[in-house]
Amino acid sequence: MALMNLSRFILEEQRRFKEATGDFTIILEQIAFASKIIAREVNKAGLVNILGSLETQNIFGETQQKLDVFANQKMIEALDHIGKVCVMASEEVETAIEIPDKYQKGKYVVVFDPLDGSSNIDVNVSIGTIFGIFRKKEEECSLQDNLLQKGRDLIAAGYVVYGSSTMFVYCAGGSVNGFTLDPSVGEFLLSHPDIKIPPKGNIYSVNEANSNKWDKKIKDYIETLKDQGYTSRYIGSLVSDFHRNLLKGGVFLYPADEKNKKGKLRLLYEAFPLSYIVEHAGGASCDGLVDILDKTPQTLHDRTPLIIGSKYEVDLFKKMTSV
Repeated sequence: MALMNLSRFILEEQRRFKEATGDFTIILEQIAFASKIIAREVNKAGLVNILGSLETQNIFGETQQKLDVFANQKMIEALDHIGKVCVMASEEVETAIEIPDKYQKGKYVVVFDPLDGSSNIDVNVSIGTIFGIFRKKEEECSLQDNLLQKGRDLIAAGYVVYGSSTMFVYCAGGSVNGFTLDPSVGEFLLSHPDIKIPPKGNIYSVNEANSNKWDKKIKDYIETLKDQGYTSRYIGSLVSDFHRNLLKGGVFLYPADEKNKKGKLRLLYEAFPLSYIVEHAGGASCDGLVDILDKTPQTLHDRTPLIIGSKYEVDLFKKMTSV
């Protein structure tokens, strides 16, 4: 069977919807284009002056890596001029990213974490980009209202892994599909069609160095997984941990603890898109109490606990921690 590139796949999907205008297709193609540029810089990071940190911090007080700033700028530049987006938001930017007046504004809202796991850049560990797409709400809605939508309002989401190969994974309401970048032709080619997460895995991914700050119920949950023969696999790069578990099954946890009572991961840029992906692949996610996609952010940079992966492990977490 002939290989299908990402652009053709998106166009084939578009033809299934008679009302489609092509705007959504252009947004996905531009995100894919930005990810190719980011992948190029990541792959030559040891050869050019792109490694290391800057003297600046993001709004969370975290030191920004040079590639953080580069990736953020490339995502903005890929989307701000195409006339299909009305507003954007990034983990690296404190406020909403408005479309310049000189450009037409469209009917979609895009949120993204331009470079997840960037603290791993200097040690050559896989990192990634995460994105989510919403439809614009009513014309009179403010930029904030358009951005602070419930997770269930997402119409598409995806992520890119920059690792031994660069892989673009996305879902637009149907199946989850993965495309691997062939650098010889500069194209993302369909390599993982219709991804389904196994209903039960044997991997748990969590930073056990935080266990002294966990609630006893969470400690008991981890011990139960160990008793059932689970293996610990933790990279410390959310996209990488999630991607492995999506393909092999298992659970990733970043629960609330004494230090981070509201959790640490960003609801809008990390938890929402990955939860959208995992649900369409047959898995589940929650914050310990409610499904992630049922939450509504109150601010652009809300944090959340995140338990995400195969349905068995997430349901077990809910059962053990709700009593």
